[in-house]
Amino acid sequence: MSGKFVRASKFRHVYGQVAKKELCYENLKITNNAWDSNIIQSNGKYLAVNWDSSGGGAFAIIPLNEIGKAPDKASLFRGHKGPVLDTAFNPFNERQLVSCSDDGDICLWEIPEDFSFHKYLDEEDNVKDVVTPLKVLSGHSRKVGHIQFHPCAKDVIASSSLDYTVKLWNLETGKDEITLKHNDLVTSFAFNYNGSLLATTSRDKKLRVWDIRSQKVISEGSSHTGAKPSRVVWLGNTDRVITTGFSKLSDRQVGIWDANKIDAGPIGGFNVIDSSSGVLIPVFDDATSILYLIGKGDGNIRYYEYDNDILHELSEFASTDPQRGFAVAPKASVSVKDNEILRAFKTVNDNMIEPISFIVPRKSETFQQDIYPDCPSDMPALTAEEFFAGKDCNGPLLISMRSLYEGTESDLKESQPPIQISSAKLEQEKKKQEEKSAQTNTPSKEAENEEAKKENSLSVYEKEKSQAPTNVENKTKVDDVLKNSSTVNSMLDKVNNSSENEDNVLSDNNQDDWNDEADLKQKTPDLKPKTDDTKKETLKDVASSPDTTTVATEKPSESTSAKRLSSQDSTKSKIQEKSVLKEDLTKADAPRVTTDAKEDAAKQNTTDKATSGNAPTLKQTVHRLAEIVEDLKTQVDRLVESGLHKDDKILSLESKIDELLKR
Repeated sequence: MSGKFVRASKFRHVYGQVAKKELCYENLKITNNAWDSNIIQSNGKYLAVNWDSSGGGAFAIIPLNEIGKAPDKASLFRGHKGPVLDTAFNPFNERQLVSCSDDGDICLWEIPEDFSFHKYLDEEDNVKDVVTPLKVLSGHSRKVGHIQFHPCAKDVIASSSLDYTVKLWNLETGKDEITLKHNDLVTSFAFNYNGSLLATTSRDKKLRVWDIRSQKVISEGSSHTGAKPSRVVWLGNTDRVITTGFSKLSDRQVGIWDANKIDAGPIGGFNVIDSSSGVLIPVFDDATSILYLIGKGDGNIRYYEYDNDILHELSEFASTDPQRGFAVAPKASVSVKDNEILRAFKTVNDNMIEPISFIVPRKSETFQQDIYPDCPSDMPALTAEEFFAGKDCNGPLLISMRSLYEGTESDLKESQPPIQISSAKLEQEKKKQEEKSAQTNTPSKEAENEEAKKENSLSVYEKEKSQAPTNVENKTKVDDVLKNSSTVNSMLDKVNNSSENEDNVLSDNNQDDWNDEADLKQKTPDLKPKTDDTKKETLKDVASSPDTTTVATEKPSESTSAKRLSSQDSTKSKIQEKSVLKEDLTKADAPRVTTDAKEDAAKQNTTDKATSGNAPTLKQTVHRLAEIVEDLKTQVDRLVESGLHKDDKILSLESKIDELLKR
């Protein structure tokens, strides 16, 4: 069990509410016989109470509407020669019930239509008893301790006796059709949901599951090891049973069992409840999957929600009044409008019976479909002949609880097929394993989407870089591309072939401009290391400037020398600004320029000086621009590595380089 922690559940706030004293049944003489049975039973219209009487055995039938104090002399059902040990109502006839006794007989009774527990009188106004049963079934050689009706087949009952047998009877013929023999006294038994199997607990500390028609044990194993009796119930329409019993140290225990593998022991081991001495009466409500544990001799009623072979503790109904007997009415008798999910009755001090309502607290006054699924009807799914002939059904015929809420008639529905929890678990495990293997072999959709996003976010430049060969000799640098470009070379040839006067003027102006640039560098103070944001802004300005790519590719026009000189002056001033920014970037980030690029730049500078007399020409400007592009490339690489690159910046840089190469 899950301890004190209560998981999220619609039944986590279920509470028990005792009826007011004026709505209880008082002045009763409940039997004090020590036989382990429930003592009282209910079918939603009547209460059956094992009575403490002299001169043979008797039990009382109390209509539920006859509340209050009972008369000193009440009408009883008499017919047994020994104390009545157990009773059971017919689920398909509300006025029929059976009783078993210490005398070894089983009696079938019918409640008179005008029967009254308080005033059932004869013609002379004397209290009248019911003394004539419809049938008496004799077959057990010793006393009969427990009796129960079949949940689906009409006129079929099962009884257990001290002769170590469980018999199944046909009430139509009065014969015992099937006998299941045990090695010791059967302390408890229960039909499964469709009545094809029977689970039994015995004084030999064994739990058995029987196939009724073949009279064979399909599963058997050791149960609770304590000396006191154990109980068993089925967990609804599943292949699971629950037992209550004691350990060798007299701890009260609860165990969940796979009906097909009893010898494997309880699932997850036994759950210890406490160390009290009273027998635990288990009641399972298959409509809500709630297990109620009623302790004999104490006033506590614990209830748990069953889910996936685990009992989750919900709450506890505590009372100072201990109970010896306990009964539960059928689901069709609960008050749907009050959100009642279970109506029960408990004995108090062997002289009173208290009704208890277990309620789900909800404010809505409409029908609550989630807590009221279809419930068993009063129509049998099989006849006695069909059952003993071997015919099976899925379970009882069902009616809609909504029809009970609205007071309308409901069509009968068939039950769902039995749920094999073990096979369902195996299927779930297989599915999980298949999903895991599929995830390991095939990337998930999320991973594929992320990869697609990464591919889309990569620029053309990064793809070319990732696809480029690792050999340094095969790398194509930007300055090499510029040098080997036929377009650039032809443009430079045209510039060199221009008039000498124009070149001299340009050379003088360039010399002045470069000298001014040198003076500006000397006057400019050292810049502090720039932050990442400053680096980004500077890089963005350099990359996005339209003059960066057009300066090197601009052809001299055929206009006058003054216009040509003025355009060259503006171009050189802009180049000077870019060079200042370049130096700032160099001081802040210390870009790593390759040795090959430096050697190429030095060689080219030497060649340019020899040809132009230390005056920067257009070709020198192109090479300086190549250095700037190389620096930009280095900065882009660093941004890509650190994850700070942006698609728009890289695309802008690519477009600028493409335009430069095309001119």
